[in-house]
Amino acid sequence: MYQNKAPPINRIIEKSMISRRDWFLQQLGITQWKLRRPAILQGEAAMPIPSNVRLLIVAQSPPQHQDPLFCDLLLSLHLTPEQTYSLTPNQLAVIPKDRQYHYWYLGNHEPLTDDQVHLQSPVLNELYQDGHAKRALWQQICQYEKDFYPDAS
Repeated sequence: MYQNKAPPINRIIEKSMISRRDWFLQQLGITQWKLRRPAILQGEAAMPIPSNVRLLIVAQSPPQHQDPLFCDLLLSLHLTPEQTYSLTPNQLAVIPKDRQYHYWYLGNHEPLTDDQVHLQSPVLNELYQDGHAKRALWQQICQYEKDFYPDAS
């Protein structure tokens, strides 16, 4: 007995429409581009950063504002959680460039440039367990003290 295994007519039409559109664009000399990382452009093209933000936190998963270590670090920087803004490494590409920001990279992320004020540390869960990493983070805070506390002499 013969079984019809042909795809539904809707799929055939859909495929032929896509192919036809591609063919038309090719005939018009229009190059089609495909985003390598479309997730970056979710939402708005440029991420608005509130004007009160003084520290951008770059991490795959943002720290909880109630985390005791996070609160202690912000306190040492004379910042409140409202003065921080968390984003993923991919979102760095779409932040406005009209302001200078201080960065805290949580995890294995490379800073954008060497001339920016940035702190680097393991993620908070690892930072809790690693005394050397805490010490290194504190040394970075001391290194950039004049940038975080411009009024200090």
